[in-house]
Amino acid sequence: MKFTDDPRLTAYALGELEGTDRVEVETLLESEPAARAFVDDVRRTAAELEAGLKGELTKAGDARLLPAQRSAVERAAAAGPAKKLPRKRSVGAREWLGIAFAATLLGVVGTAYFGRQRYASPDESTSILANRDSAPARGPAGSLQGMGYASTVLPTATALPKSKSVVGNAPTLGRTTSRYHPPVDSIPALGYGTKVDEFFGDSENEQELSREAYERIYENPFFLAAVEQLSTFSIDVDTASYTNVRRMLVGGSMPPPDAVRVEEFVNYFQYGYEPPEGKVPFSVSVEVGAAPWNPEHRLVRVGLKGRPVDASERKPANLVFLLDVSGSMDNPNKLPLLKRSMQMLVQHLGAGDRVAIAVYAGASGLVLPSTSCEYPLEILQSLEDLRAGGSTNGGAGIELAYKVAQENFIEGGINRVILATDGDFNVGTTSDADLERLIEQKAKTGVFLSVLGFGMGNYQDAKLEKLSGRGNGHFAYIDSLLEAKKVLVEELGATLETIAKDVKIQVDFNPVEVKGYRLIGYENRVLEHQDFLDDTKDAGEIGAGHTVTALYEVVPAGGNLDVPGIEPSKYVQPAEVSSEALEGELLTVRLRYKLPQADTSEPLEVSVVDGGANFFELGEDTRFAASVAAFGMILRSSKNVGEATLEDVRRWAVESLGEDEGGYREQFLKLVDRAIEKR
Repeated sequence: MKFTDDPRLTAYALGELEGTDRVEVETLLESEPAARAFVDDVRRTAAELEAGLKGELTKAGDARLLPAQRSAVERAAAAGPAKKLPRKRSVGAREWLGIAFAATLLGVVGTAYFGRQRYASPDESTSILANRDSAPARGPAGSLQGMGYASTVLPTATALPKSKSVVGNAPTLGRTTSRYHPPVDSIPALGYGTKVDEFFGDSENEQELSREAYERIYENPFFLAAVEQLSTFSIDVDTASYTNVRRMLVGGSMPPPDAVRVEEFVNYFQYGYEPPEGKVPFSVSVEVGAAPWNPEHRLVRVGLKGRPVDASERKPANLVFLLDVSGSMDNPNKLPLLKRSMQMLVQHLGAGDRVAIAVYAGASGLVLPSTSCEYPLEILQSLEDLRAGGSTNGGAGIELAYKVAQENFIEGGINRVILATDGDFNVGTTSDADLERLIEQKAKTGVFLSVLGFGMGNYQDAKLEKLSGRGNGHFAYIDSLLEAKKVLVEELGATLETIAKDVKIQVDFNPVEVKGYRLIGYENRVLEHQDFLDDTKDAGEIGAGHTVTALYEVVPAGGNLDVPGIEPSKYVQPAEVSSEALEGELLTVRLRYKLPQADTSEPLEVSVVDGGANFFELGEDTRFAASVAAFGMILRSSKNVGEATLEDVRRWAVESLGEDEGGYREQFLKLVDRAIEKR
């Protein structure tokens, strides 16, 4: 079949292809220059049509367009049509000329009309450029000279009142001893760019491979419940590991084991847990059944569901985009994808939101001061003007971004820095420890940090995960515009609005019912037991509508568990079990959390009894989560997954797809297929 006969290529070029078809086309483009050339031709044709149409649409749309919108269209039209490449246009592109014409016409008219409807009031007649609080006029380039910017820097906007938040030490509450023992002491489409094989699994590319940094993961072991009754950890809603590994598998390479964080695989997917009722900002549900990879063991699923917030009820947002424009970002799957992703986000913000854009390369600079999203053209154009070049002074950029966020702080609103980078900090404040301390201090002021990772080859996964954790934010990896849509549009409320912070879980296992247990994943989120009551100890956050899932594998009392024993203390003998241990409870789940503006945590507790269900009697959400966890364990070559195979994973997942809104579970099946093919 000729490339020109496949309508998916044209749909891809026009930004209309999604789901598994999009992934398959992007894989094709990696290996077929002719297919890439065809897509380029279709895009170029659409660009020429758009440039030619803008003049006519400007005249016809004068009654609708704002003055600044007319000015932007006129400037684009004056620039002329897109420059043609010297090579001959393919016949296939001409065949789709009519489709490209219609799509471009609808796109331009739709932008003019719907942009006006959303952002302008019917009687508005003055230029937005006259209102400097909303969209200030452009000023001198200032500190951005020499960084490759065609546009100039806007003057500082009028700052909103600064916050006066105070963070102090809160008293500890509750208990840290076991419940069952007495207390001891009482879009436009973009491909993946370069092939992933250039960075993984090829001995001649060891230098490139070494530039992707992953922290060593030591899988959680089994613990004897009679000795260690408590398991304490911080919740995690990051998803970067799953998307990054997907990028590798789609590119034809198996991931390194330390790139696989099982909890981020599980939490990539949404689950249908019941939302909370009452004042508690999230619900807690627990389900117990047989572990599919070892039916003699029990699988415990702890699920949290954050309270959803309707878009009309979302708090106003003060956002600062901190964008890496260093030389390492000069790649199709880095800065171009970053720009389109952030433009997509801007188009879904409301009139009450504000955006500033700070950048960093060899020096840091403010491209756009805090600007109202009521008039998005200046924000979108500032993103479009970004160019890559220079080294990476990430520390200076972070300082600048927080300064701008604090100057425009919205009391009671959303105040967040969104860092988008490949993580390659190589100038200025570069040590992980220094950056973590800086971000921890800034988070205490009420300005949180979210991190979006991009690219491959020198992607610094370990560093970015730590920074997002210290900044009370979410860490996602963007490998395509489809993923950008998921994170920045579909999950916009969860990405921006925190409903509970410093959320900690402590599971108390009853040794009468449990011989041993292990926490699946969350290796770098494990806490000391005394941290559970320590309100100064940082932990994870839950966004509006987020689901959080944690899995335990439990060995019932009387089961086989090969775990080394512990020499008993000379001075303290094991305590007798409490009366509660004889009531048939398997475990108790305790949680502590803080409301976004609070310094003192609140407690929550749920006791659990094992009803004896087998794996196939469990709900679809629990079975699918177990399938995803098993997939991650197999990719990590975990000894705890037993004899389970990728074919088993696929079968379990097929039987638990459920409603699958968005098709993400179906995409998981294709990812498993890729792993089977590569094995």
